[in-house]
Amino acid sequence: MPELPEVETTRRALQPVCEGQKITEIVIRNRRLRWPIPTDIDLHFRGQTIQRLRRRSKYLLFDTVEGSLILHLGMSGSLCHVPRQTPPRKHDHVDIVLDSGRCLRLHDPRRFGSLLWAKQPEEHKLLAQLGPEPLDCSTDELATHLYNLGKNRKVAVKNFIMNAQIVVGVGNIYANEALFLAGIRPARAAGRLTQNQWQKLAGAIQDRLRQAIVAGGTTLRDFQHSDGKPGYFAQELAVYNRGGESCPACGSEIKQQRHNQRSSYYCPGCQH
Repeated sequence: MPELPEVETTRRALQPVCEGQKITEIVIRNRRLRWPIPTDIDLHFRGQTIQRLRRRSKYLLFDTVEGSLILHLGMSGSLCHVPRQTPPRKHDHVDIVLDSGRCLRLHDPRRFGSLLWAKQPEEHKLLAQLGPEPLDCSTDELATHLYNLGKNRKVAVKNFIMNAQIVVGVGNIYANEALFLAGIRPARAAGRLTQNQWQKLAGAIQDRLRQAIVAGGTTLRDFQHSDGKPGYFAQELAVYNRGGESCPACGSEIKQQRHNQRSSYYCPGCQH
């Protein structure tokens, strides 16, 4: 699934080509995504100018005077900027046509993505309960936030930081990588972490996310950027998907476990 760095990479690539553009039409080839695309979406947004393209967690928000289009890429989706006349491929479900003569085309083979809208997007049920953005606050602020919410919690720290109501955007890949960088095992109870450990983990989360954004995201089997190219951060992953291999720091064998139906990877020599 595209995680925060992949979505942020897409946002940065598309921002200069869509902000200030007028939506001339929304072409829907398949309305049956994760949630049905509202039948009135073209009525509300045809003729509206995209004032701003921003990201909230893993959602892209196209802000207009009328409200905001809320787009999620799902498990395997991508959003490309192509000429309007480009023949659609299989699984090209939506075109947001711009007055530049080009369109933003949603490609989603598994149909787990979504395109919805809201007059006040922060009040939409998908966004209203989200935690803070990890890159919109200082390391101290993030560490204090996690420490306060994690007190006396028995849940595994990896599951805790992946909870979008606690903090957004820390998906499975970056949770594994941040915990390795901070020297904390994924299964450790959140309530057992000290303030100093939360400080290290908060910094590691921010470091991993920032580096991934600079590198263009993580190479996943299905994910592609807005230009159709994969990301490259997977070349720098220390533990994720490396079970049985040697730790790049100490040489110990990287272990793999299952936590909450997700694979966790850690080094028994570096993480405690």
